[in-house]
Amino acid sequence: MKWEKKGLVWGPDGSSSWARHSALQPTAISLNDDVIRVYAGFRDDQGIGRVGYVDVDAANPARVLNVSDAPVLDIGRPGTFDENGVVPTAVVRRDEGLYLYYAGYQLGHRVRFVAFGGLAVADANGTHFERMHEVPITDRTDKELYFRVIHCIWHDEGRWKAWYGGGSEYVPHNGKTLPVYDIRYMESNDGVTFPATGEIAIGLEDPDEHRVGRPCVIKTDGLYRMFYAAATKADSFSLGYAESHNGRNWTRKDDAVGITRSADGWDSQMMSYPNVIQHGERVYLFYNGNDYGRAGFGYAMLQEW
Repeated sequence: MKWEKKGLVWGPDGSSSWARHSALQPTAISLNDDVIRVYAGFRDDQGIGRVGYVDVDAANPARVLNVSDAPVLDIGRPGTFDENGVVPTAVVRRDEGLYLYYAGYQLGHRVRFVAFGGLAVADANGTHFERMHEVPITDRTDKELYFRVIHCIWHDEGRWKAWYGGGSEYVPHNGKTLPVYDIRYMESNDGVTFPATGEIAIGLEDPDEHRVGRPCVIKTDGLYRMFYAAATKADSFSLGYAESHNGRNWTRKDDAVGITRSADGWDSQMMSYPNVIQHGERVYLFYNGNDYGRAGFGYAMLQEW
């Protein structure tokens, strides 16, 4: 696989109180033949995320066409699972509108934070989302106490197939604690209600690895291809890749991902939160760089599989 990096696309300039920095977890959808909309989590001075969007030229995503001037999804009410931030994770077209799956964050007292998955809906314009519920659609379970968030979902072979991040642990390292989670798989009849337990799709392989997440799955010629981010205790996020013939059983092929950090600049220390979209004949990879996307998000274009 070979990608051509195209550089940083967009990041907040600090002029907006709700979007001081970051465009976390870029999540793209084709609005039409000419426009790709990239939803992302814009952060305020306290680091709290709210969902906004950036419209880019589908033929040249480096060309920004429009940026939301207000959140399309704000944080939840005090005490709810998404009171301390919302970040987009997946967006699908359904029922003549858009379904936005997102991560909601709460700060903890004995753990740093917990994150569970919510669902919000909008009309086809996708400029304002309303929560389907004020509680998570993927809430904590006995096997996923701290993290349970869908990052990729689509309808395939008569079922809603979902790949998500799940975990129940923090580990101490160098005076702080690190979240532990991996990539899991589950299916749903309606894309709204899900089983209490999924199955591990991509587990932690290296003893030093503590998280593998943000799966994005596409299907080409019957082959499922997954892109994700992985981090070790010694090093921050890099991008990974796996293949499957059924979407459930995966073979990691991280060396085949075809893209690595730059020698310097905005993605030299970290590459994270990949989102791959096929638009016509082109395949784009949107992703975050250093410090979890503080500068914004960039993209690369596929040259060959």
